[in-house]
Amino acid sequence: METESEPYVRLSTLRQLHQVVADLNTARSLADTLQTVADGVVAGLNYELACVNLVRPDGDLVVAAFAGSSAAEALITGRVGSRASWDRRLSMATAWGDLRFIPHTEGWVLMEDDVPQWHTDGPAPRFEDEWHPHDRLYAPMYSPRLGSARPGGPPPGSGRELLGVISVDRPRNGRHPGPWGQEALQMYASQSAIAISNARLRSNMQRALVRLEREQQALRASEESFRQAFEYAPSGMAIAEMGGDQHGRLLRTNDALCRLLGRPAAAMRRYSFADLVHPEDIGTLLRTSAEGGRAELRLGRRDGTYVWVSLRNSVVADAADGPRFLLTHVEDIEERKRHELQLAHRASHDALTGLPNSAELRSRLSARLCERPAAHVSADQAAGYGGAYESGRDGGYGTVYEPGYDQGHADQSGHPAHAGYDSGGPGHPGYESPYEHEHDHGFGFEPAGVGPYDHHVHMVAPSGGDIDDGTKGLAVLFCDLDGFKSINDRFGHHTGDAVLIEVARRLTTGVRDGDTVARLGGDEFVVLADGLGAADAADLAVRLRNAIIPPIRVDGRAVRVGASFGIGWAECGMTVEEVLNSADQRMYVEKRSRAKVHRRAG
Repeated sequence: METESEPYVRLSTLRQLHQVVADLNTARSLADTLQTVADGVVAGLNYELACVNLVRPDGDLVVAAFAGSSAAEALITGRVGSRASWDRRLSMATAWGDLRFIPHTEGWVLMEDDVPQWHTDGPAPRFEDEWHPHDRLYAPMYSPRLGSARPGGPPPGSGRELLGVISVDRPRNGRHPGPWGQEALQMYASQSAIAISNARLRSNMQRALVRLEREQQALRASEESFRQAFEYAPSGMAIAEMGGDQHGRLLRTNDALCRLLGRPAAAMRRYSFADLVHPEDIGTLLRTSAEGGRAELRLGRRDGTYVWVSLRNSVVADAADGPRFLLTHVEDIEERKRHELQLAHRASHDALTGLPNSAELRSRLSARLCERPAAHVSADQAAGYGGAYESGRDGGYGTVYEPGYDQGHADQSGHPAHAGYDSGGPGHPGYESPYEHEHDHGFGFEPAGVGPYDHHVHMVAPSGGDIDDGTKGLAVLFCDLDGFKSINDRFGHHTGDAVLIEVARRLTTGVRDGDTVARLGGDEFVVLADGLGAADAADLAVRLRNAIIPPIRVDGRAVRVGASFGIGWAECGMTVEEVLNSADQRMYVEKRSRAKVHRRAG
């Protein structure tokens, strides 16, 4: 560029500049772009050495590319200069437009800073614009995007941010660049800044695309893993909608749940769990919290039966806090529930006869009693029960019927059943469906605070005497078999057990479905019958005795037992033992009375 004023020299330089700028856009990566920038300075702008210093994320500048000297490249490439040192150099330099020039006469103050540099000694310049080895010329590269101004950089409001600095050395003509050379270097720095910005953008986009592809692959793998885990899970799985008008509707069910309920997947999508749950378990379902809720309840099968399941819920929300779904795990616990009910049945029922045992009898009786006697019940409460609360009775012990009822041994079929005493007892003990309430011809008493007895109904007893005053109460019939010990002693316990089983069957057959027949122990039985008056209880005792006394065939042999009954009444203010003792005492009174009649007859 010795004769820059000549048009053909400028045209030649412009062609070279055009070529190196075009090469900037062919680089495939940021590293290639930086090296192309350094090579373009040497090839197109007639400098022997060029270095590209790139601003790092922390603000410092690193030597990212070098051209013109392999020795100098090995010496300083990768080295870092602090931003403060660079700002100092750019601020103290002479401004040639956007270029910054520091002559050798002032550069000595920079010898101790940490900016990577190379230099060689040389003689003093022979003329004014001769290049000295310690001269420094920098071409800052600014990003076109908005950024904060820095000392030594563009003025505030220029909207540019420093990307890096091109350092040049040793112009081939040995002179400081003239106006045209300065303009060419400045234009090249501007185009290099654009190329570097584009390369960074491409690099960021490529990294983002790679990251997105990896995330999508991971998402697809996760979705496939979830799909396989959902579809092929050995236990039932369901996804239900949350919120809106369709809250709780089943969106998706796996094969295991469809098999468990005997319903196709297409049909399952028309239901929610509230549609499938047993009516008695709907409260349990509603009380179950959606977030991590658990419940044990019954779900309806297609054939109309119900199966015990354990529900475990969890909420699924997408990353954007979009639609939320309820993921429900459904485990078949039919076998466990059956075993639990069988164990509960065994604990509360007699192993021989299948009747409620003594503990169950006391539990059911206790559920009907309270500590407040009838005398302390308010007039309004008494009026609500037909004026049954009267004082001066015989302590609730009720009426003892006369022993004249035992004449005649007519067969049970010869006595038409009373309209209120339908048969239907459990018979010989065997497996019971776990879905039926274990009333066992009992009252179906529930624990305190649940079921139909949330508000206690006070028990009262009919007045004593032979006149039935119309009061209905809970009759307690205490039954003791007559002649059973002699059967045990004569024919053995096997025959005795068969007799007890048959007596239990006959007693159960003779009472209503809501009544309780329990085995107290040995040859003693107790019947609880609610809503009876004195005459009704006496009539029931006669019919039960007549049902027991017909012959019982065991192993081809006919044996007979009699029965003595005592009638007591359950009344609030009494304990369970007092109620049972009252009936027991009446039974012994009746048994002694019958013994006297037999002696007189003899």
